[in-house]
Amino acid sequence: MAAYRTESDTLGPVEIPADALWGPQTQRSLRNFPTGPYMPIAIIRALLQIKKAAAQTNMEMKQIEPAKGKLIVKAIDTLLALSDDDLRHDFPLKVYQTGSGTQTNMNTNEVIAHKAHQINPDIEILPNDDVNKGQSSNDTFPTAMNIVAIEALDRLEPAVKHLIAELKVKEDKYWDTVKIGRTHLQDATPMTFGQEISGYVAALEHDLTFIQTLAPTLLELAIGGTAVGTGLNAAPGMASAIADKLSRVYDHQFTADCNKFYGLANHSGLDVVHGALKSLAADMFKIAQDIRFLASGPRAGYDELNIPANEPGSSIMPGKVNPTQAEAVTMAALRVFGNDTVITMASSQGNFEMNVYKPVLIYTFLESTNILTGTIKSFTDKLVHGMTVNKKRMTELVDRSLMTVTALSPHIGYHDSAKIAQKAAKEGTTLRDAALATGKVMAEQYDQWMNTLKMTNADRRQRMKDRFNEAKDKMKQNSKRHSFSHRKDQK
Repeated sequence: MAAYRTESDTLGPVEIPADALWGPQTQRSLRNFPTGPYMPIAIIRALLQIKKAAAQTNMEMKQIEPAKGKLIVKAIDTLLALSDDDLRHDFPLKVYQTGSGTQTNMNTNEVIAHKAHQINPDIEILPNDDVNKGQSSNDTFPTAMNIVAIEALDRLEPAVKHLIAELKVKEDKYWDTVKIGRTHLQDATPMTFGQEISGYVAALEHDLTFIQTLAPTLLELAIGGTAVGTGLNAAPGMASAIADKLSRVYDHQFTADCNKFYGLANHSGLDVVHGALKSLAADMFKIAQDIRFLASGPRAGYDELNIPANEPGSSIMPGKVNPTQAEAVTMAALRVFGNDTVITMASSQGNFEMNVYKPVLIYTFLESTNILTGTIKSFTDKLVHGMTVNKKRMTELVDRSLMTVTALSPHIGYHDSAKIAQKAAKEGTTLRDAALATGKVMAEQYDQWMNTLKMTNADRRQRMKDRFNEAKDKMKQNSKRHSFSHRKDQK
């Protein structure tokens, strides 16, 4: 058998591998754009679902013969049933191609047409006239972009919630465990480790709310805009019908009732949602950074936390344990920071009627969500879950701190309290010895006033939680007032 077959497009004949399901436009793209990562399979699957919904809608609106429409649907279902690895075989194009994603759209059209021919060679299915009927790359590709972005957020959300749940376990367990607080990397007044963790929890809960509030902008689909947003060649009502079908497939309330000129030329939704992902990455960086510093040592560092030993930490130093999960999530966060710049720049390139940075924009968005989802889950399961406190060390550092002198200020004044701290520092004594030596404080008073747990106000936890929950509820209510329904079951 011949290794190649010849097919023609509007530019002339093209040689294509004999066993390939793609056609001439895909082959030209393979030759012209060989560099970079593959187009994400998630985009391919979304395009297949869009083509299926379009074929079903075209049949309903009598825009295509039922025999052709049914064959297209059958071909697509056959492709959708394949594994990602098997699907990749016929979708080999790279991200760095035309900025509209046209070649990937045509790759999808050609593969569907050839698969239909394999199923029933008696019915001719044409990539442009039949599979792409009533559509353009300019509206199908951005539609696919929003779909896969929403799917990616659906995978990220449980990972963040899982981390929040694990942190809350530690918050409860260590609520009364007193440690020294730190500001400006210097000793500050005491707090509890549970209180410190509650700050991590609140940050992540805010990040999740930001993402959930902004995500609905991705439910607006460009489908129906066709070439420049006017809807040329799309049957009236086609866009809404496709959006309804996609809503049932993905369990999200998609809408085609939006400005198509915006949908083709702007990707503000992806840009603003990625901004929330960047905020999540920034908070993850801070949390991971705190934990790895607090676990530093064990003999020459803070040594306040014990972290799981998941693997040997050094090829030369026996017994070394490194905070590798913290390192992984902070590296992922840095990547997200860089990706945010890429997405901002890509989103700004809406030249006249179309943005021409679509492939790199969605590839970068998916990279951010994927690495955050994976590293957050590992960070939770392999570090946070097994993390414990070194209570003895925490107590030692609190006892040695000079900043607990702050509790004396209401009784003897700021100036005299400062003198006690300076005296203890200069003479290398304890605060208690320095305070008693000044005559400003009696032993009984010192012991009463210098209760470190009382300094933390940890006994007011319920009042704090009620206040935090009240603020959180208010934020969610404000978010609902300024956004539309995210999921179908919230209608």
